[in-house]
Amino acid sequence: MKRRIASWENGHSRPDEFYGSLLCEALGLTAAELGLNQATPGQDAQLLEARYPPSPDAAIASVDQLWRADLHGYEPLLLSEPAQPAWSDASLRWLVAPEPAAPTSTPRGGARVGSADVAMVKATSDTFSALDDRFGGEHARHSVIQYLSRDVAPLLTGQYSDGVGRALFSAVAEATLLAAWMSYDACRHGLAQRYFLQALRLAQDGNDRRLAGSILSAMSHQATFLGHYTEAATLARAARMGISGVATPTLMAQFHAMEARALARTGDKRACELALAEAARFLDRRKSGDEPEWITYFDDAELAAEAAHCFRDVNSARQAVEHAGNAMSGSHVRSDFFVTMVLADAHLRAGDVEEACRVALDALDLGEQVRSARCVSYLSDFRRGLVAHSSSPAVRNLIEQAAGYRMWEASEFKAAGSRG
Repeated sequence: MKRRIASWENGHSRPDEFYGSLLCEALGLTAAELGLNQATPGQDAQLLEARYPPSPDAAIASVDQLWRADLHGYEPLLLSEPAQPAWSDASLRWLVAPEPAAPTSTPRGGARVGSADVAMVKATSDTFSALDDRFGGEHARHSVIQYLSRDVAPLLTGQYSDGVGRALFSAVAEATLLAAWMSYDACRHGLAQRYFLQALRLAQDGNDRRLAGSILSAMSHQATFLGHYTEAATLARAARMGISGVATPTLMAQFHAMEARALARTGDKRACELALAEAARFLDRRKSGDEPEWITYFDDAELAAEAAHCFRDVNSARQAVEHAGNAMSGSHVRSDFFVTMVLADAHLRAGDVEEACRVALDALDLGEQVRSARCVSYLSDFRRGLVAHSSSPAVRNLIEQAAGYRMWEASEFKAAGSRG
């Protein structure tokens, strides 16, 4: 029996129906949460459903179940696709939601939760965020989910005052947003969408409208990446409308930039340029002391990177090159990789193959420590553009020099659906 359990734990086999049921009963978890892939239609269907939770209690139950299933490798969840209607449904439900009631403690009673616990969640989330920024979403994603499932989930069902409850829900919303970004960066798109939805509900219950707006903006980013440009623009506009009374200049700049990204992909250059101009106007008005700490990364270099993406997508290669040249932060490794690949792509579109290949090698140096499926997709897109120039000595030289890079090898097998 010990050998059989060890085999299950190591993923070499799965329990049969009888033993699987016993495990679920003994551990108080569903088959989905244990990653057994056994059909429990009611609970599993609810787990896989992409929807905005209708209440705080539903949000707690849903996100806890998602964390557990993710932690135990439940494949239908990990391989799930995003649901297109969920984007519009979530933004509408959030926009028309009544004022949130104060989060209440569980009637069962649990550990007492205080402001120190909330501070611990925020500090831990910040640490994981720094790792994500430097090494990519695939590096520590599992560790984040483990922390949320085992350490944070019990806090949500603990005992806390109204004020602590709101702060707790806001902190957990921010941590769940990080889990969503990391899942998105790993191209676990259905899972990422579900985390975004849970984070949005938690932010609502924490009465943190600024964070909720930022979550909608992140959902817009993912929708653009996946080719749903109308939904992406709508999400960015909903973010702008929904927090208009409390929005800071930097948040407004980001929302306009996300709308510009979506509009660029539709080919509407004029509307895209207007949105970028609004983003720049708002960013010029920012005052760092008035901004939430989690949005201060969005600065002139970040806006230049967004503009570079936009002008690349509307086939204005020279403008893309100009903006990409102003976008290197030097402190955000993954972001610098993205913009360096955009610069390489823009040079290629402008017909400067030699410079494009030189810049691509710079990007490979940057990306050597990054574990990100999105980064691989950028490189795959660039490699498809190289096909038309396969006889160029610069391309042959790039292929020879890039052969030893991990990300270059991964891009050979990556079928990217769209750019980021």
